[in-house]
Amino acid sequence: MEIKVLGSGCSKCHSTIGIIERAAQSAGVDVEIVKVENPDDIKRSGVRATPAVMIDGKVVHSGGIPSHEEVQTWLKPGPIGFLNHPTRHLFFTGKGGVGKTSLSTAAALTLADAGKKVLLVSTDAASNLDEMLGIELRNTPVPVPGAPGLSVLNIDPDNAAESYRQRVLAQMGTGASAAELSTVREQLSGACTTEIASFDEFSSLLSDGAAGYDHIVFDTAPTGHTLRLLSLPKAWTGFLDGNDRGASCLGPHSGLKMQEVRFKAALDALSDPSKTTVILVTRPDKGAINEAAHTSGELHELGLNNQRLAINGVFHASERTDAVACAIEALGQQALDAMPASLRALPQDRVPLRAFDTVGLPALRALLKTGAGPITSPMTSVTGTGEKLQGLDALADELAAAGHGLIMVMGKGGVGKTTVAAALALGLIQRGKTVHLSTTDPAAHLAGTLNGDVPGLNVSRIDPKVETQRYIDKIMAAKSPQLDAAEQALLLEDLQSPCTEEVAVFHAFSRIVSEGRSAFVVLDTAPTGHSMLLMDATGAYHRQMTREFEGHGSARVVTPLMRLQDAAYTKIILVTLPEVTPVSQATALQEDLRRASIEPYAWVLNKSVLAAGTRDPLLAARLAGERKQMERMAAGLAKRIFTLPWLTVPPIGFAELSKLVSKPSTAAAIHA
Repeated sequence: MEIKVLGSGCSKCHSTIGIIERAAQSAGVDVEIVKVENPDDIKRSGVRATPAVMIDGKVVHSGGIPSHEEVQTWLKPGPIGFLNHPTRHLFFTGKGGVGKTSLSTAAALTLADAGKKVLLVSTDAASNLDEMLGIELRNTPVPVPGAPGLSVLNIDPDNAAESYRQRVLAQMGTGASAAELSTVREQLSGACTTEIASFDEFSSLLSDGAAGYDHIVFDTAPTGHTLRLLSLPKAWTGFLDGNDRGASCLGPHSGLKMQEVRFKAALDALSDPSKTTVILVTRPDKGAINEAAHTSGELHELGLNNQRLAINGVFHASERTDAVACAIEALGQQALDAMPASLRALPQDRVPLRAFDTVGLPALRALLKTGAGPITSPMTSVTGTGEKLQGLDALADELAAAGHGLIMVMGKGGVGKTTVAAALALGLIQRGKTVHLSTTDPAAHLAGTLNGDVPGLNVSRIDPKVETQRYIDKIMAAKSPQLDAAEQALLLEDLQSPCTEEVAVFHAFSRIVSEGRSAFVVLDTAPTGHSMLLMDATGAYHRQMTREFEGHGSARVVTPLMRLQDAAYTKIILVTLPEVTPVSQATALQEDLRRASIEPYAWVLNKSVLAAGTRDPLLAARLAGERKQMERMAAGLAKRIFTLPWLTVPPIGFAELSKLVSKPSTAAAIHA
């Protein structure tokens, strides 16, 4: 695209050229900028005020410096790419916190506003669609007030599991005895029954369960959980192939054969490029981009090849003398420049960072529109406000005083749990403690955050595949001596059920929890929904042990749940962002934990603009919202609040992580 900039060559002309170049780079548009400085040529163009801009012979701007949003409208005046001739199914996926829910909801709303009948479906157990849209989510379609044609459905895991149980029990017929029905009910009580039941609901929507809708937009759980969900059809059909005897946590195998047809139909629909588009959502962040590349490859292996890339939250500093803003822009651009070739080859859409929270219909409608959301500087200066904010160094001091114990870092995907967990582990080592740092997250970001070995730090990961094989080997070694060859083969066959993984991961989790008796264990947990499934398993095991030991006199059993409930043993750290939705999600997680008699120790507010200090209008415009969330937390949500500023250098590796937990004088020495 050729763009002419008309003017005398003054500083405003150079600023205009700079804005166009940055906007074009952000949008992925090739532009050729032609400088027109001859006064006669400028006059012949009909321009009366400079700098002026011409595209295709038309004056699109005259006088003053254009805004970044205005330039974007010149470069991409049409609809965002994934809404240009969209397929019936739009499948949004990506790392936690990249904005899948915001983009998927905005896309569904845009389609409905264009006269289409749209069903927005959430597969995330920790979905926040209810808050974004101001409605109560159900497992049946709910119309959205103010958005004719748009309905929302949340696949509720508990309701899906109960529906699945009833169907399996109904298949057994009236001839089944009470004992047989009771056995199957017990088999259907596990966490993996909930998982496969959720996919069962998901698959029905891809076949004939939503025939009355023009489009179905899926807002998925964070990447690791979603890939697990999508791999289930292949795992179960392989397990059931030729195996119609025995039973599993999903009930009698013979009764599961009907699911194979539905699973195949779901995968066929997802794999059909004329029916389904997968939108990989990321941010201009190295970790998020690398995970999107990994996810893209995994989805290709599953046959989902019609993919697009959506980069959300692209930031451009408008105040070029603001060091914080310029550093944040440069950091994002470096991540985009280093994008893997596999992602670069995909069709791409970019959505700018907005000054507003994406809560409510007006904000969601504005999200995908170019030039949306006028930015005004807040009345109060960002810096010099007098707030006394405690950092992670103060939290590390408090935790170290206990001498040993379990520290669980929890929160929704993308809030910075891994950074906080790794920094706290290093902080405890700085304070002379022995530390085991581990993660339960299937996406396993811990190694990338540490970026190398740290002396004195034991780092591990609860790898589902490794733990499953270890569990199978343990059971086979214990049971095989009492079984003949045929019985051993049947036991091994049952242990190779995909749901064995849930049991194995729980056993590994329990083992690590117990290590807190003599040292510090810092556990970086999976995103909220996945972690709550693990907590459910912990609760189920506690109830089972309590029943078994009831009436045994002085015999005492200490379950993992009892250790988590012990405030002297376990410190739960909730991580959130200074925005409406993340704080609400952290609040919901806290309520879930309290129902299990587990009390969070502290909250960490990550990416604080207030703590960073900036004059950039867009970042400053976000400050008013941050203040409201801090007031909300201080009003009773959090007993203790610690903050991490919006960092201009990625918190990766020993040196950068150590700065987050060092005393100011020590941090300065590390920086030097």
